Amino acid sequence: MVSGIVFLDKPRGWSSRRAVNEVARLFGTNRKPRLKAGHAGTLDPLATGMLPILLGEATRFAELGLIAEKRYTVTMDLAYQTDTLDAEGETTARFAGEPTLAQIQAVLARFRGTYAQMPPRYSALHVGGRRAHALARQGAEFTLDPRPVDIRELILIRYEWPELVLQVRCSKGTYIRALARDIGDALAVGGCVVQLRRLSTGGWPESMMVTPEQLAERRAAALVPVSIWLKRLTAMHLDQEQCRRFLLGQRLRMEDSRISDGLVAVYGDGILLGTGELLPGEGGCAVLHPCRILPSAQEQCLG
Repeated sequence: MVSGIVFLDKPRGWSSRRAVNEVARLFGTNRKPRLKAGHAGTLDPLATGMLPILLGEATRFAELGLIAEKRYTVTMDLAYQTDTLDAEGETTARFAGEPTLAQIQAVLARFRGTYAQMPPRYSALHVGGRRAHALARQGAEFTLDPRPVDIRELILIRYEWPELVLQVRCSKGTYIRALARDIGDALAVGGCVVQLRRLSTGGWPESMMVTPEQLAERRAAALVPVSIWLKRLTAMHLDQEQCRRFLLGQRLRMEDSRISDGLVAVYGDGILLGTGELLPGEGGCAVLHPCRILPSAQEQCLG
């Protein structure tokens, strides 16, 4: 059974859905049901770079990528803006002013840290059960609510009018197109994204990425085990009886009061069982609540 993660270097022009389908096809068989597959964080078709694609049981842990911080390089054109906020849209305005380097540095300082960001109208957010981008293309009137994002790093790489190149490290939910728009608005110019590359998701290095061509040549070597995907979680090892109860979905009282609260990767006899959450219990003890349990572990350990 295929299970693991591929850190795809997504090509420009591919949607995230196409990337998932292409990877699933490479690992799939003619058997039914079809191989489950998903991604851990959408990339626009214009964007390239790291798109973690999860296969089989790994899809149960996609949230770790969705909530992780991301790192990008973005090239924005300050001379114009479009309806989609990137080079694939229709031009809505042009600008002739040329901000100075000092002005740009001052504006960038304002966006470091937490600020309320208005998502782009052309986005995958749901509005009344429909995608915002679908409504926008139909010319429908709708509103989106601003939401807090954390810009943890915003570095000026190069500025030569009209292009501004930045490196961004940011929290989940940050739209780089919206950040470029907001920076442009603060400078009274445009802010159209013409190039965008995701360098990292959750701190995974660029060296993990494989192109579609490399993946086709060495599928097995490119498939990262689920246990590696979970390696940043604290590992908790259970005895045989605890394993049985965990795999049956039962909560476990952990007597070791030194155990800290939070999400953990749960193992039994060297086998990954799934993930659990440690929450405070009575008497200073923690209680392990099962979160995601692997069916393969249930089959292997419970018969």
